[in-house]
Amino acid sequence: MKYLILTDIHGNAEALEAVLEDARGDSIDSVLVLGDLVGYGAGPNEVIAQLLDLAQPIVVIRGNHDTVVATPLRDAHFNFVARRALRWTAQALTAENLEYLARLPRGPIEVAPGLFVCHGSPLDEDEYVISFEDAANVFSNHAGALTFFGHTHIPTCFTARDGELSSLELKGDGVSIQVEPGTRYLANPGSVGQPRDRDPRAAYFVYDSARAQIEWRRCDYAIEAAQRSILEAGLPEVLAHRLAIGI
Repeated sequence: MKYLILTDIHGNAEALEAVLEDARGDSIDSVLVLGDLVGYGAGPNEVIAQLLDLAQPIVVIRGNHDTVVATPLRDAHFNFVARRALRWTAQALTAENLEYLARLPRGPIEVAPGLFVCHGSPLDEDEYVISFEDAANVFSNHAGALTFFGHTHIPTCFTARDGELSSLELKGDGVSIQVEPGTRYLANPGSVGQPRDRDPRAAYFVYDSARAQIEWRRCDYAIEAAQRSILEAGLPEVLAHRLAIGI
């Protein structure tokens, strides 16, 4: 089984289109989307349309931005820029797409034996898994052998084996991770639509379960077009500027 794993698209239709094109030759069997389809970017309807058009079986779980957009008056804990984007998104979405977001399930979901997807962490969809301490808490309280997560926008892969925690560096033009028996993995591909690791390229995973291999990939996309859409929509300028520098 070959999975395409996407997270934190955040209304960036240009980035999603580029990723889907980049992965087109991989004979993908299933697409796993780890939440935050919307928020920040100016193409929320286009993003949902692209996902609904996919021919492969698709699993989509909600992210915190999806939940707030579909549930008004729950954005108080977001900063000013995020609140403006969330409220704009709620107004821009069609009624059908708002309903689609409202129906998205929360993670974690076990999509195959031992293979889980979640947004923040399998313990709390709003939790940021950043440090070894965060990862240790997940490994201690969640039994998944391989768990894909998002939310931080930072490419990350923590591993646990015989009580020892380590991490794999995800930087550059791609990394191949061999999934070893007896080792547990907590892996985040980074963001499709708003990377925050100072690399502006869209990020994603392809996981081949038959080969027990995760491929971490980056691809260029039409950043200037995404920026122009944000500015033309009247969204905060910072949301356009940050795309060019990956923060």
